Amino acid sequence: MSTTKNTRAVTRQRRWSALTGLCREFARSKGGLIGIGVLLVSVALAVFAPLLTNQAGLDVTEVSGAPLQPPSADYLLGTDVDGRSVLLLTWWGARVSLLVGFAATVLSVLIGTVVGIAAAHFGGWVAGVLLRFTDFFLVLPSLILAIALSTVLEGGIWTIVFAIGVTSWPTTARLVRAQTLTIESRPYIERARALGGGHLHIVGKHVLPAVMPLVLANTTLVVGNSIIAESTLSFLGLGPDVTSWGKILERAFNTGAIAAGAWWYLVPPGIAIVVVVLCFTLVGRALETVLNPRLKGG
Repeated sequence: MSTTKNTRAVTRQRRWSALTGLCREFARSKGGLIGIGVLLVSVALAVFAPLLTNQAGLDVTEVSGAPLQPPSADYLLGTDVDGRSVLLLTWWGARVSLLVGFAATVLSVLIGTVVGIAAAHFGGWVAGVLLRFTDFFLVLPSLILAIALSTVLEGGIWTIVFAIGVTSWPTTARLVRAQTLTIESRPYIERARALGGGHLHIVGKHVLPAVMPLVLANTTLVVGNSIIAESTLSFLGLGPDVTSWGKILERAFNTGAIAAGAWWYLVPPGIAIVVVVLCFTLVGRALETVLNPRLKGG
């Protein structure tokens, strides 16, 4: 019993040492630190928006600003066609855009991880079926599939989450499958099988912990893609009728903000999308460099 406890303690100590080492490596990446810093601020502002702002400013019946008013001391980013503050709209739009981005990513990564591990671990006809299923989603553009699902299903935030999540997982599945095949070719997996380890033991104790770093690095990139997908669907009029960055752009375009020269109505949500996606990309690249020794030299 004591031997088992000592082994577990040593394992925990090694994992903790590995984690602290990865954190130190990540801290050396200026781009990664800038990205994660901006993301933490963005998420904090989105979460605490109800405490820091007045939601009544989103109601067209409660506002007193002039339509399409340029930036001023009263409205730092100007007003929209209804006289609402563009700063307030962009701030509250972050809540929906980030929620959809994170939720769709969780669904996408979960499906991709399960499919990738199952295809690599079981092989045979299971791998054949799963890979053909994956190839089907890879051949068809994910945005077209998401548009089709958003059109058929009932509108709402979770419909967009579902549409993006179930169409963007094949890339993750391919990456996880390749990593799982590499892991299962190692000697300790053969020893585990020889000692009677079942599928659940091998996947849960050996494969999944080794695959998770790759999944984590890929997740940060998927979030950015999901935010872009949500903004695209909302801009096309397929998103829910709530304030999001894509919805702001869609309303600005439909109400003639471009013809009126109201750049302040278009630029803030567009910059918000670009900055957040860029930060997720920086964090993802930094994690990939830390977790892949072959990239550290670059």
